[in-house]
Amino acid sequence: MNKFSLVDKYWTPKIIGELNNQYVKVCKLKDNFVWHSHKKEDELFMVFKGKLLIDFKDRETVSVNEGEIIIIPKGIEHRPRTNGDIVFNLLFEPKSTFVLLY
Repeated sequence: MNKFSLVDKYWTPKIIGELNNQYVKVCKLKDNFVWHSHKKEDELFMVFKGKLLIDFKDRETVSVNEGEIIIIPKGIEHRPRTNGDIVFNLLFEPKSTFVLLY
């Protein structure tokens, strides 16, 4: 089964599994998310389809293409976004992940 078919809203990850006290999540992304950071946890994005852009307050935007990953260290303000296309993304996050929105 295509796990991305479980996702019917953008920026709303669905848990598809657990691994070493982490959730494995799939999500569909489109347009802009909000600026945020994670106080205690790193965050991993893996792009399955499309191109994900990650804006940072203190450095240049990073482009993450299909088949690529990016790890955002804890405490780093970032804003995921797309160029208007839908991006299929896989996330690995500790179960304890808490998002600080700005």
